[in-house]
Amino acid sequence: MSKSLYREFYKFGHKKLTWLAPLLLLVFMILISDYPSNRLLAMMTYDSTDAIMIILVIVGATMFSMEFQNNAILTLLYKSPRTLSVYLDKFITIFIYNLILHGLAIIFTFILAATINPVSWSAAYQYHQPLIVNMFLATGVDILASTLIISVVFLISTLINSNAVVVTAGLAVMFFGEAISSDITRGTSVLTSLAKWNPFNMTMLTHQYTNYAGYYDTTLLSNAQLATGALAYILVFFACGYLIFRKKRF
Repeated sequence: MSKSLYREFYKFGHKKLTWLAPLLLLVFMILISDYPSNRLLAMMTYDSTDAIMIILVIVGATMFSMEFQNNAILTLLYKSPRTLSVYLDKFITIFIYNLILHGLAIIFTFILAATINPVSWSAAYQYHQPLIVNMFLATGVDILASTLIISVVFLISTLINSNAVVVTAGLAVMFFGEAISSDITRGTSVLTSLAKWNPFNMTMLTHQYTNYAGYYDTTLLSNAQLATGALAYILVFFACGYLIFRKKRF
């Protein structure tokens, strides 16, 4: 592990929200456990996707904006051999935290399913697969979707130094992405064939995987197409964010 990456983990581990977030995630999952469909809850890890994305938006926004505001970023750039390492190390740090949160969501789901909402993990559910397979695949899909949100937050953070504005913009993409995408794709067939590949569409990847019939008419893309688009936009937003960060004057 490089020294710069170690520093990022060290700073990240000393933030209160880093340790408070898993508790908030568990509370959210318990509150959502009254939903009538036990199997759908288990597949969606008790709708942890929304809670995790909110946490990632808030945490991701502070990783840059706070250091921009107190000029700590200058110290990082001075100590790091390359600008790319500063940007990449922050991205890796929050990506690993993303994996940890999803791992905890799975553990919490098993606990809740064993105590509050019992389910048969081996019974076939969606896509003619066992419920436990549905849950793990949905988690993998959500990791991709949440990484897309992270890349968006990082891009916005390089453009705007205000933590509050970055958080607001990130949450807006989360909660209004579906409506925006629906408006964009509404039109003639020629325009729709292009518009359906807009980045807001890709944010619905997790929701479509867990409710294909309810979302396909909005996205007009298959699960595989949404996943491919999400991965492509992650790379695009990461590259754009880094280029802006590299040219940014502090």
